[in-house]
Amino acid sequence: MKPTPEQTAAVDAAITSRKSIRAFLPTPVPRETIVDILRIASRAPSGTNTQPWNVYVLTGAAKDELSRKILAAYDDPEEASTHKEEYAYYPIEWRSPFIDRRRKIGWDLYGLLKIGKSDKTRMHDQHGRNYTFFDAPVGLMFAIDRIMQQGSWLDFGMFLQNIMVAARARGLDTCPQAAFTQFHRIIMEHIGAPTNQMLVCGMSLGHADPNAVENTLATEREPVSGFTRFLE
Repeated sequence: MKPTPEQTAAVDAAITSRKSIRAFLPTPVPRETIVDILRIASRAPSGTNTQPWNVYVLTGAAKDELSRKILAAYDDPEEASTHKEEYAYYPIEWRSPFIDRRRKIGWDLYGLLKIGKSDKTRMHDQHGRNYTFFDAPVGLMFAIDRIMQQGSWLDFGMFLQNIMVAARARGLDTCPQAAFTQFHRIIMEHIGAPTNQMLVCGMSLGHADPNAVENTLATEREPVSGFTRFLE
């Protein structure tokens, strides 16, 4: 079935309007909306239809208590040093253009928030906002079975993207967060995940605060010509 121009435009708008939101309104998200988003997202492709995703949805007291536990560890340097990621999300050794893009988004965000390069306390506090889900009413934790290999992690990424696009189609916003992986031991115990599962990442879900300056951050994208070769 050929899509109508309106259908194409709606899909494109959901994709291109997605961005990482770092300040949310407290407006609740109905459970049926969350279920609907996850149902749509579950149509993501996966090798031999393995569907390797596990999702834990936190709201209310469950979310607040997890935030309290993580922040207690994060704000204690000695305790924080005992928490390490289980997998390397970022490269061990950075090089251009990746390090340049990383630095730019960091300083662009801090610039909007008027955080100076020597203001370590405010940097620490801003990073710590990850652990309150940027005040979003819904926190999502994603886990994968430890037996799954690299291909299943690629499948998981497509599932995560589907969640973010489906959320935009419903007027909601998200922020995918690798920051949670450092505190995977606290998280997995709190959510009651079995030991055969491994934390992939977290995500904040809710309504963006339209008055928060950090939500005006617009990241750049390479033009298609910069990452594509056509061979004829």
